[in-house]
Amino acid sequence: MTRSKPSSRSPASIGLSLALAALFTAGCSYSVPPTFQHEDIAESVVNICQKEHGISVKTRLVGQTLWIYLPLEEILETPKKPEKYSERFEILKNEVALEDQILKLDYSVKAIIPELEKVEEVVYKKSALEAKHKVTRALLRVLLSSKHRKETSPLFFCIITADIKYGFIIKDLFYYHDFQKFNYNLMSVGEFQHRDVQDSKISPEIIGDKEGESIEYKDVTMGEFVRDQIAHRIKVKFQKPEVGKKADIDKEVIKIVENAMRAYDFRDFYLVELNNGLTQNKIILNQAAIFNRPIEKKF
Repeated sequence: MTRSKPSSRSPASIGLSLALAALFTAGCSYSVPPTFQHEDIAESVVNICQKEHGISVKTRLVGQTLWIYLPLEEILETPKKPEKYSERFEILKNEVALEDQILKLDYSVKAIIPELEKVEEVVYKKSALEAKHKVTRALLRVLLSSKHRKETSPLFFCIITADIKYGFIIKDLFYYHDFQKFNYNLMSVGEFQHRDVQDSKISPEIIGDKEGESIEYKDVTMGEFVRDQIAHRIKVKFQKPEVGKKADIDKEVIKIVENAMRAYDFRDFYLVELNNGLTQNKIILNQAAIFNRPIEKKF
């Protein structure tokens, strides 16, 4: 069993799980009366997963962040008919930090000439994807049957799909209102996949960990979420890829910052510093530059 991480092009992402869950609840979600108290959300997700789907999950609510730990065995497999894709860029560096109200981006994105044709090495196993879908559906059901309270209800959700046999995790972090808009068809699958901060890594410490005791649980702040989403968007834009090989890398990164900041009206910063390690180009933008520049129209 390979430990390579799944491609960002794989359709077996939480976006697909959410799309299926949205279809399941479409047309009836508005008529479901509140049946869960916000303080019971974590326990309710566990109960539904266990009683209705036979899936054991562990949940922990830390502040306004709900963590869901899904322990499975062998969550990835080699596809029988791997999809081909073009590798147009190589991301040599992609680091984003938010300190003292300064957002710092250090990146190096190199165009690959000529482009390389590759195939997906691994994808979610069908059983793992189905389990993840059922967990997502349980979460949707609980949220749709709960009264959201701005000051106390969860604002962020983190689903950790853990391969406890090989020591590998896939983490999905997303925001309540994005989740809500997606469910009501106010946000596309593609846009949600840009906002769902997905990360995967080898984690030997979770081998055999059915309880999620090796996971570091914390309350995610909006600043941390926006910071991580920017790094995620950079990865998706150039790995997918979403731009041509002659694209202006700095301009594309600026667009990413603008989109993320504007999406959440995040203003707890006063400067953005961009450092292109490949060209040594440095750009400094203030808050006004991020929010006042006209949005480019797409035709």
